[in-house]
Amino acid sequence: MIKRNTLSASLFMLLSMGLHTAASAEAPDLATGMLVNTCVACHGPSGSSHGPAIPSIAGMSHDTFMNAMTTYKSDERKETIMNRIAKGYSEADFEVMAAYFAKQEFVRFPQETDSKKAKAGAKLHKQHCENCHADNGFTDEDGSSILAGQWLPYLEASLSDFSKKEREMPKKMADAMKAVMKKGGEASLEQLAHFYASQTKKP
Repeated sequence: MIKRNTLSASLFMLLSMGLHTAASAEAPDLATGMLVNTCVACHGPSGSSHGPAIPSIAGMSHDTFMNAMTTYKSDERKETIMNRIAKGYSEADFEVMAAYFAKQEFVRFPQETDSKKAKAGAKLHKQHCENCHADNGFTDEDGSSILAGQWLPYLEASLSDFSKKEREMPKKMADAMKAVMKKGGEASLEQLAHFYASQTKKP
C-alpha cells in the first residue's frame, strides 16, 4: 500500500510538472506579457474578445496588425481610444504584439444571427467579397482581416463606417462596397454582417 501511494504521488508530481511546463511554454515571456496585457484588457484573453463592440484580434496577420497600429498612431485611422493607446508604443513594440497575436487561436463565441439575412449575405459575399475575404472570411490575407465569427455589432458598425467613407479602404474594396450599397443599401450591409457573424467552421 505504501509503495502504491508513493508511486501515485510520484506520478502526480511528474504529471503536474509536465502540465506546468506545457502551460509555461504557451504563456508569453515577461516582456511580451507586459505589452499584450494592455490589449487583452479589452480584446479578451489571447485576443479573443468577449465584448460585442470590440473585435477579436487573435490570429490577426502580422501585416494587418502593424497597419492598424501604425495608422492609429499617426491618426490616419481615427478611433478615440486606440489613437491614444497606440501613441504610447514604438514600432518595435508593435512587432512584438503582432507576433504574439498572430499565433493565438481565434475563439468564436455563440451569438444570435438571423438565418435569412445570413443566407442573403452569403450571396453578397460570393459576388463581391470572396476574392479578398477567402474561406467565408476566415482567412486574413493582404490586410483583409478575419471577419468570420466576429461580433455582429462590431461588424455592423465597421461596415457602416466603410460605407460612409469614415474609414480608409483600398480601391478594390471601395468598388465592392459601392456595388453592395447599390444593390440593397444598409440592408445589404446588415445581411453581410449576419453572414460573417454566423460563421463558426471554416469551409
